[in-house]
Amino acid sequence: MTADLPWPSSHSEAIAIQKRLVGQLILKGDLSGVDLVAGVDVSSFGNTGTMVGAVTLWSLNRGEVTQSTTATAEAALPYIPGLLAFREIPVLLEAFRKLQVRPEAVICDGQGTAHPRGFGIACHLGLYLGIPTVGCGKSRLIGSYTEPGNPKGSATDLTHRGRRIGQVVRTRTGVKPVFVSPGHLVGFDEAVELVLRACSRYRLPEPVRAAHKLANETRMELGRVTPATAGMKGKWNGLEDE
Repeated sequence: MTADLPWPSSHSEAIAIQKRLVGQLILKGDLSGVDLVAGVDVSSFGNTGTMVGAVTLWSLNRGEVTQSTTATAEAALPYIPGLLAFREIPVLLEAFRKLQVRPEAVICDGQGTAHPRGFGIACHLGLYLGIPTVGCGKSRLIGSYTEPGNPKGSATDLTHRGRRIGQVVRTRTGVKPVFVSPGHLVGFDEAVELVLRACSRYRLPEPVRAAHKLANETRMELGRVTPATAGMKGKWNGLEDE
């Protein structure tokens, strides 16, 4: 962890933090030579309760998971569109702290710059970690686009108010596209290249698929037992009411 970023106590403060931190993003960087890519995902018992954060370290060259970690936390707030990072980052950081090897890049199951304030969970996590991050969402949060071509690798721009915020990418021929955007320390086209490198037979990148599977399996094993928190509980008092 390289950054000590501010943490909000209200909905309006969270939005203000996003608007302030977006100026710190570096949206350029070449990831063509990376091998170890972390996939991240969070599974939870509905909108409240125990959350499980999973990080899987995937070798692109070997095509396999080389390490995986999990952490648990009590949800400090329900899911609020556009503020996913403040719900999920604490438990993900706990999982990252357990890794023995530093990833060269991270792919998030969520958005990067394809976000109403240009600051999705991939951006926030990238600033915390100081590692190149990419957002790869299964659905669109914001923006407009034309459908990409049918073959794998086809892509079109995702735009909002006349500005490119990401790309809509066909990662498998004939399958629904995903929404790819840079988080931090990577460019728009380079983010797409990494996602395509990380995809094999499936729509989602292998590191993210592995993290999703691990998070769900761990949550099912835990049942509804309340674990130790990730240290952020109580920092969102009153958020749901604003």
